[in-house]
Amino acid sequence: MVSSPDLDKRLREAAARIHRANHLRRVREATTEQIQRAHRTLADLELELSLEEDDVTRLEGGLSAVLARLLGNREERLGRERAEAAAARQRVEGHQARLAQLEADARAVEAELAGLATAPNEYAELLAEKERQLISDGDARARELADLAATLDRVTAGVREHAEAHQAGRAARDALGPVLRHLNWAVNASTWDMFGGGVIADLIESNRLDAADQAAWHAQRALDVFSRELADVGVTARPHLPQVDTRWFVDLFFDNIITDVIKHQRIENTRAEVEKTIQWVQEAGAHLRARHTELSAERKRLLARREELLRG
Repeated sequence: MVSSPDLDKRLREAAARIHRANHLRRVREATTEQIQRAHRTLADLELELSLEEDDVTRLEGGLSAVLARLLGNREERLGRERAEAAAARQRVEGHQARLAQLEADARAVEAELAGLATAPNEYAELLAEKERQLISDGDARARELADLAATLDRVTAGVREHAEAHQAGRAARDALGPVLRHLNWAVNASTWDMFGGGVIADLIESNRLDAADQAAWHAQRALDVFSRELADVGVTARPHLPQVDTRWFVDLFFDNIITDVIKHQRIENTRAEVEKTIQWVQEAGAHLRARHTELSAERKRLLARREELLRG
């Protein structure tokens, strides 16, 4: 018969493999949902890009181009449509990159799950062997030690999972910082523009919006990871950043106080949404820290009880 310490070790290892498989299944479920939503969003963005490119094509030749020449505003309209098409293309490319990363995550999860396929059978066999050994030994402490080990493994896994989720939350908060900073600069430039900032203010605003858009794709990736880690600790959340509309800079063609105010309000609204997301991430992080503290205290108590039993 296998010695008790060796059997206990094998049981813990088998339980850890099962717990890991369960964790990966939750990650797979969350990732699958993210991929489905990403496909739907990408389809909408690709349709938008197609429509924008059609507008450019019509102005470059055909009846729309003829009418625009007659009206004397062809170059102005063509510049606007090309700018809107370029912004739509940028959004499609950014979302394609996000989708590719999500699909890569899903493949990695499937590969690891395949390696854990035999874990349930292994664990069941070891449990049966442990039961036979406990009956044979007749030690009154054996049953409590076995139960304690199972509880300790579960609590230890919870400590680790909450730590991982908290770390993912910090990464998301760090990624959101640049988005907010660029939007703050854009708001300042937009305010200046309303009071006569002119072309310089418009250019600063445009550059900051482009930078915010790029930072937002990175931040959304961090939020995707955070939401999966939250799912692993039983929290369902689907954080999604608002779209940073880089087409706003084409309003340079129609620069007046009305369009300046509209642009300013759009940027303010986007900034407010990003601030709400940051606040939510911070609140979720505080909850994770508190739960991690509780689980750590429980683990310490269980370890003390285990030592007490082993020392007799």
